[in-house]
Amino acid sequence: MFINFVWHFHQPIYRHPDSGEYLLPWVNYHTTKNYWQMLKIIKEMEFPCTINLVPSLLQQMNDYAEGKALDKIQLALEKPAEKLNSEELTILKRFFPKFSKEDSPQKLQQIILAQFFSPLDQPEIKSQSELLALRKKIFSTIFGYFRQLKTDQLLELTVSPYYHPLLPLIIDLGQAKDEAPDLPEFQYPQDAQWQLKQAREYFKKIFNFYPPGLWPSEGACSQAACELIAKSGFSFTFTDEHLLWKSLDQRPDFKLLYRPYKCAGVNIFFRDRELSDLIGFEYHRWPAEQAVTDFLRKLEIRAEKVSEEAICSIILDGENPWGAYPQNGIDFLRLLLEKIKENKHFQPVLPSAYLKNYQAEESVKLVAGTWMSGFFKWVGHPEKVAAWKRLSEVRKNSSFSNFLAVAEGSDWFWWAGETEEKEFNVLFWAYLEKAQKLENNYEKT
Repeated sequence: MFINFVWHFHQPIYRHPDSGEYLLPWVNYHTTKNYWQMLKIIKEMEFPCTINLVPSLLQQMNDYAEGKALDKIQLALEKPAEKLNSEELTILKRFFPKFSKEDSPQKLQQIILAQFFSPLDQPEIKSQSELLALRKKIFSTIFGYFRQLKTDQLLELTVSPYYHPLLPLIIDLGQAKDEAPDLPEFQYPQDAQWQLKQAREYFKKIFNFYPPGLWPSEGACSQAACELIAKSGFSFTFTDEHLLWKSLDQRPDFKLLYRPYKCAGVNIFFRDRELSDLIGFEYHRWPAEQAVTDFLRKLEIRAEKVSEEAICSIILDGENPWGAYPQNGIDFLRLLLEKIKENKHFQPVLPSAYLKNYQAEESVKLVAGTWMSGFFKWVGHPEKVAAWKRLSEVRKNSSFSNFLAVAEGSDWFWWAGETEEKEFNVLFWAYLEKAQKLENNYEKT
């Protein structure tokens, strides 16, 4: 049985459209701590994986690499500790609040800096200058690292729509009205097409080739979305298994799950939800050996029920889970990949390589949904509905722009009504206001 790991790397736009300030530091943090770590583990274990990259993330990584990102956290970490003022100390403590008032500014700064790096790069706490030099090295070489691992056939690189919108809802928000009847009218398939086209073009600008595959934001897909994905030039895409069972009107069956299908001209793989979610949300509670043993047992049970050419797709967030694991997930990941490689019944594979030998033999007419099945997480709260209404109003009265494209991203709706971090709300409304002002000729393109 073939094993297809897909790790999704994503961050929304954190840059304020007026000030240019990065309101949250997560692109900076995850690049040095998690993205770099994942690449090093893949290389160390020589285990082929797919990494999905969202252009909104790549764009911001590039800003950091070129020193263009105005990030108050980073500036406070770079500043001599004795010169930190009270505002800068408050900013640091807000994001890393586990320190007492007795801690010196130097100790606070050093401990926080250390938390920006994987244990793989930091066997012991290094000096401020060493850690800042390591950060600079990571940002200056990480795109080349992606390219090298692809050349070594250890990576498949795929992409998501540019600003991470939910394709089915941008095409027709009415598909979610069963879950939120008060949603406004919103039908802009041309916006979805733009998000796909621009994603391909920006990806090519960074890596010098077009990505063959697409992880639609939040696994959100539909028949209409597949038509646009195929039209945009992608050869394969992915989504959650629950959409397959709804589309086929079938009970779960590994023989049906572990194969590619054709949908509107594009190949589509369906992820094993249980295996993906165990890594993403459960195994951090277990000792690494116990978790890996359980995972291998589940894989072996599945392998006994399917043919040798079956493909098991395990698709999940490649950045956020590791913070909950001991050692940032290093021990678990190393052991997991090692045991899969040792097992004669399993063969790691990249999607493009698999499709060269095993073509989709069946077609599916895809029901709309996400990795969580439905769309409730993005529409099922009064503040989420209010955000859609405002987006609809601005889109109806404005020409399409990059500002509007940012506001179509899924993250604003995910967090609306569910977080105390005001930055998400501030950014969403700021980009909508910018789009409206652009239309009213207060600004020129």
